[in-house]
Order: sequence, then structure tokens, then C-alpha cells
Amino acid sequence: MYLKNFTIRVFHAFLLFLLFAAFPACKSDKSKEKGKEVSLDEFISGEDIFDDIDKAKKIFYSLPSPLETAMLIKSAGADYNEQLLNPLGNVEKYTTNKSMALNLGIYTTDLSFCSLFDQTQTSLNYMDATRKLAEGMDIKDAIDEETMIRLEENLNNRDVVMDIISETFLNSSSYLKENERQAVAAIVLVGGWIEGLYLATQLVGDKSLEENKLVDRIAEQKLSFSIVDRMLEDNKVNEKGEQNVDIVNLMNELQGLRTAYSKIIVQTSAVKVEPNEQTNVTTLKSQTKITVSPEAFSDLRNAVNSLRTNFIL
Repeated sequence: MYLKNFTIRVFHAFLLFLLFAAFPACKSDKSKEKGKEVSLDEFISGEDIFDDIDKAKKIFYSLPSPLETAMLIKSAGADYNEQLLNPLGNVEKYTTNKSMALNLGIYTTDLSFCSLFDQTQTSLNYMDATRKLAEGMDIKDAIDEETMIRLEENLNNRDVVMDIISETFLNSSSYLKENERQAVAAIVLVGGWIEGLYLATQLVGDKSLEENKLVDRIAEQKLSFSIVDRMLEDNKVNEKGEQNVDIVNLMNELQGLRTAYSKIIVQTSAVKVEPNEQTNVTTLKSQTKITVSPEAFSDLRNAVNSLRTNFIL
């Protein structure tokens, strides 16, 4: 379908850790030297990237945050459609840890989406929904009264609103991590990621898949799914050796999406590793060609829709 430069950034954990609190750290490898080229599949699936989490706390993969996902959707030329958002009336239904975590991610993505399209009152309503879920999850001070007042006072200033949304997500992730609730943070992240996929796949509609930027962004998430899988795998069992039932069930629920993404063809050139010692940022560059047939995209959209429907019920 298209050929482009695909970049995965690997950051020092301290700088962006709060945004992706659930991500396992991964260690650098001597074979990943400057200018070294490795296959993308090898880099993503390699055990050395993910093992020894306790010792390797310097670098990790990043996945789009709810705000970044919404920005990707808008930048691809999608239109605003409030009917796609998770209804605000549903918030009272979420009482289990899993449902609250998933829908905190979902509502945060919805909040980001409507804010980017300058839907001021709707943004305020969705911030209130995220506040209720955060309180239900005992994420103290993540979205306090002062945050709500700031939002009300700056509803017509998109930059400030975006900052507030980022801050609340950071605060939630930080609190979960600091209180050893990484598994919950992982579920929140998955909820937001799936909501982004849902909005994107629905907004494509019946438009042609060829030269469609939104379809390109959706297809690229096949690479992110590898990270989601490993993130959940690493949170499946806690330090006491006890299995997290919510994580196990979530992994099983993702099987349909996993199957759908397997029908999307991703061909990549070797990854060129370019570390920057001054900024502590390593850039991985690769040529990526992604092919999506109408049948494969239909299967993917149906899988995402089914998954998201189960999440918000």
C-alpha cells in the first residue's frame, strides 16, 4: 500500500516513563551499536530487549498515548463524530478493577479526541468521566477539583487543554506505578489504544484504502501490537508468582484482533540504529511497506469493533 520511513524511538525511562507506566524496561545490547542494522522483527521480538526487567531500567518502547493517538487520527484528515465516543452514561456501570481501568483509557482517548476538535463542553464532560473512574480506582489527586477548575477556565485554549489532559494521564500512570499497580496501568493503556483503533477504523468508513493516511496509521499499529502482547505477558504474573486473572483474560480477548492483524502484510528493511549520546535518544530507522486488502481491513475493523463493544458494556 505504501512505502515510508518508519521510526521507533527508544527513550530513557525517566523522561517518558510516567506516560507509559506499564511498559517493561528493556536493556540496550552491544550488538545494537551505532550504524548497526538488524531486522525489525528481530529487534521487536528479541528476548534481550525485554528480559531482566529489574536490572534494565534505562530504555523502553513507547506506544501512542491517548492524546497522541487522537492527534494521529486528526492529522490523517478524519472528521469529528461524537456518536463514536463511549456514552457518558456508561461511566456508572464500571465497577470492577478491569472495567474501570479499560474505560479510564477509553474515556481519556475520547477526551483527547473531542478536545482536539475544539468540542469544549464535551471535553469538560469527558474529563469529569475520567475523574470519576480515577476516583473509583483510588488514583488519588490524579484529577482533582483544581484540575477541573483549570479546564473550565481554559476551555477555549486548546494548548492549555492538551497540557491538562497530558498531566492527568501522567498523574494516573505515575500513581499506579508508584503503588506497584503496573498491571492496572497496562490495562489502562490497552483500553486507550483500542479506543484509538476503534475511532480510526470507524472514521475510515467506505473510503478507498489506497493512499488513505488513516488506513496507513491503523496498519502501522500491527507493529505496536507486538509491544502490547509483551507488555501484558510481563504483567501476567506478579512478584509473588500469582497469576493476574484480568491480564490473562484480556490477552485471550485480544486473540481476534491478533488474528486480524496477521492478515496485514508488513515488510521491513533492516533497522539502522542511530544512538545520540548527547540527547540519550536512540532512533531506529527502517523502510516499511504495509499492504492491506479490503478483506483484511474489514476483518480488522470487525475485530476492533467487537473488542471495544465488550469493553464498554
